[in-house]
Amino acid sequence: MKQISLGLIIWVLVTGCSRKAEFIRISGGTQGTSFSIICGREHGLTQDLVYKGVSRILTDIDNSLSVYNDSSIISRMNRNENVIADRYFEEVFNLSQKISELTGGTFDITVGPLVRAWGFGPDAQKRFSTEKLDTLMALVGFKKVRLENGRLIKDNPSIILDVNAIAQGYTVDVIGRYFDSLGVKSYLIEVGGEVRVKGTKNGKMWRIGIDRPFDNNLVPGADLQAVIELNDRALATSGNYRKFYEENGVKYSHTIDPLTGYPVRNRLLSATIIADECAVADAIATASMVMGHEKAIEFIENHSEFEAYFIYSGDSGEYLSWTSKTLMDRIKEEN
Repeated sequence: MKQISLGLIIWVLVTGCSRKAEFIRISGGTQGTSFSIICGREHGLTQDLVYKGVSRILTDIDNSLSVYNDSSIISRMNRNENVIADRYFEEVFNLSQKISELTGGTFDITVGPLVRAWGFGPDAQKRFSTEKLDTLMALVGFKKVRLENGRLIKDNPSIILDVNAIAQGYTVDVIGRYFDSLGVKSYLIEVGGEVRVKGTKNGKMWRIGIDRPFDNNLVPGADLQAVIELNDRALATSGNYRKFYEENGVKYSHTIDPLTGYPVRNRLLSATIIADECAVADAIATASMVMGHEKAIEFIENHSEFEAYFIYSGDSGEYLSWTSKTLMDRIKEEN
């Protein structure tokens, strides 16, 4: 799954808070990135119980949705094996289809052939050429796939699904459901930089840091662009400044536009989306990167269920930002 992580930003911000209440803290590696979790020590919860429960969820989701796991359900479906979707795959697939409709196809999990052709797939080998574009684009389009009785039906057997742009947010949501079932009243869940919070941290909102989006900014939290206060919602950030490659002086972003077949090249550097569900925030953040800042702003203004913070480059290369009106009183931009 996605190979970037903003987790340490969150860790720095929340561990600096007062320790009036007692919290359980766990962290580790998953899905090619990291996770960090803070939750209230309630109803006899122990660190060992939380770690085991979270680890089980992470393993189950990896076995369902990871294209880096050859035996996962999605990998087997991509190979056209006779396999039935589990509840994780079915939920992500159905939600992805809805978001594809909502965003006019700028989010699309059938982008897999393009991702691999541009060298961002599991084997990381670039195979793209302009001569192959039409062939590749014939395999892309969310209306070319569907689920029937748990089986993936493809218009073309060469279609490849890639849910990396929603899976980590979805993982956060599943862990959140687990904590809700245990009666946990306050938590912060972060997987690969995607975040969901509930309740407060000692009576105060959780504080989430957004990195300044300059190339190769590989140390989360070292240089923050802004800090957002969050309560009972989810947040996801998408950007191209940590994962790209250069070839013959040209920078290729890991975000591929499913409508053109090419890596995204626009002024939007970082898109942070706040929504009720982290999977939705994750997918809308990716769609925003594809849209570019002007279309993304228009989209957010027409969908009040989302809040957004966009960082984009000006005419002279300076950092500019746009913030949703309802978010302005909960965000502080750093100098």
